[in-house]
Amino acid sequence: MIREARRNDLDGILELYLFLHETEVPNHDQHLNHIWDHILNDPYYHLIVCEEEGKIVSSCTCLVVPNLTHGVRPYVLIENVVTHGDYRGKGYATKCLDYAKEIANANNCYKMMLMTGSKLPSTLKFYENAGYSSSDKTAFNQKL
Repeated sequence: MIREARRNDLDGILELYLFLHETEVPNHDQHLNHIWDHILNDPYYHLIVCEEEGKIVSSCTCLVVPNLTHGVRPYVLIENVVTHGDYRGKGYATKCLDYAKEIANANNCYKMMLMTGSKLPSTLKFYENAGYSSSDKTAFNQKL
């Protein structure tokens, strides 16, 4: 089942992020709870999850960014695309990205963007198969 995250999904999402780049689940403290509330209440922030037999197995973040160009049409930024290691290759991440595209279309967005830190040919091919191109723009990243 593909859907947007619900309040009780936090632990499942944090555990899934261990397959992204996190090395531990953060402590449930006031800061984490504040961020979680913000995510759940922000109309432009869509945390998409794929649930299989009650377990969150894949996810991506879809941010609708208001914009003053391109006819004052917003765009979507995709981040944190991840699938649990035991569930890869079953199309779950593709379904999350497809759901994000539905959100983009519903918001009249003119484009979707994502970046990956992976250089693995299989990962790059996955994004190409999902409709993304690496030849249109050059991405730069500055770590803070």
